[in-house]
Amino acid sequence: MEINKLTEQILKCAYKVHSELRPGLLESAYEECLFYELKQIGLNVEKQKALPLIYYEVKLDAGYRLDLLVENKVVVEVKAIEMFTDVHIAQVLTYLKLTKCKIGLLLNFNVASLKNGIKRLAN
Repeated sequence: MEINKLTEQILKCAYKVHSELRPGLLESAYEECLFYELKQIGLNVEKQKALPLIYYEVKLDAGYRLDLLVENKVVVEVKAIEMFTDVHIAQVLTYLKLTKCKIGLLLNFNVASLKNGIKRLAN
């Protein structure tokens, strides 16, 4: 599937979750519901996918976990925070580098309008 079409489908599901739940819940609630919606439309989604860090030839289990990996192409990081900071952006960019995915979506559900809680990042 073409990457722009895929991210469009992910965002449609995110809007659906946000309009149903509204702001004020924990990240885990939004993540579970978004996972459910993505599965409902037939996408291959992995939740809380372990992500090892490879340092030279050493594989380190550093405890990184992707919130959602969609179709092995798009990293989705779910937040329920006041606002994005540089650390959140750096986190997704690091995940993109480690997974070799090209696109990441940073989604903040703790906003009145979800359009203000979306950052699309590219590796």
